[in-house]
Amino acid sequence: MIRLMFSRRWLLTTFLVVLGAAVCVRLGFWQLDRLQQRRTFNAHVLQMQSLPPLDLNSITDPDALTSMEYRAATAHGQYDYSAQLVLRNQYYEGQYGYHLLTPLLLKSGQAVLVDRGWIPAEGNASALDWQQYNEGTQEVSVRGILRLGQPSSRNAPEKGLWVTVDLEQIGARMPYGLFPVYLQLDPQPGRTQPPVPYQPVIELTEGPHLGYVIQWFTFAAILLLGYPFYLRKQEQVPGSNHRQPPA
Repeated sequence: MIRLMFSRRWLLTTFLVVLGAAVCVRLGFWQLDRLQQRRTFNAHVLQMQSLPPLDLNSITDPDALTSMEYRAATAHGQYDYSAQLVLRNQYYEGQYGYHLLTPLLLKSGQAVLVDRGWIPAEGNASALDWQQYNEGTQEVSVRGILRLGQPSSRNAPEKGLWVTVDLEQIGARMPYGLFPVYLQLDPQPGRTQPPVPYQPVIELTEGPHLGYVIQWFTFAAILLLGYPFYLRKQEQVPGSNHRQPPA
């Protein structure tokens, strides 16, 4: 059978079958890798959710926060409304708008960027319009979850266009040190007045990856194991021009 598979007549077909099987195996291992990433992510989120809220006012090493995404945290300080910005392309109940992000100045002299929630795009074209959401000059206590920023070349800060929370770019424009994470405020049930706090719904499942693993490896097995049977059947067809002369 091996000799037949690599004969001149069947060489191209054999090559295509082996290539197809190799692609299926590669896709199977890719899905295995995705599955492991998902399991690692789920384990991290569950671990962070099991920890008590972190007091950001007591942090002495802000860089350590980058390994604590999704952990609950609290902070006490004063909002710097003069440096707030908006994250575009955000929706609330189907209505287009922004997320209002405001630095919270801590007693340490550093600041943490706070995602205060959704505001409508209509009537909020400039920083002057955002002042309607100021909460006064008094100190405030806030609670939310830590989130990592996301660098992007699509951001155009000089035009006020932020499509991701790029903390490095944002921090470079601030007159004080900015934490390498931002705080996404806890939702407030029943609140409909902007800014409406938002947090993503995190699905702690393994997704379809395991099913895809089985699928791709099954396809590879069908190609590699079924091909010899196909060749044998072809050679046994009466009058087939593929029949090999007897040895």
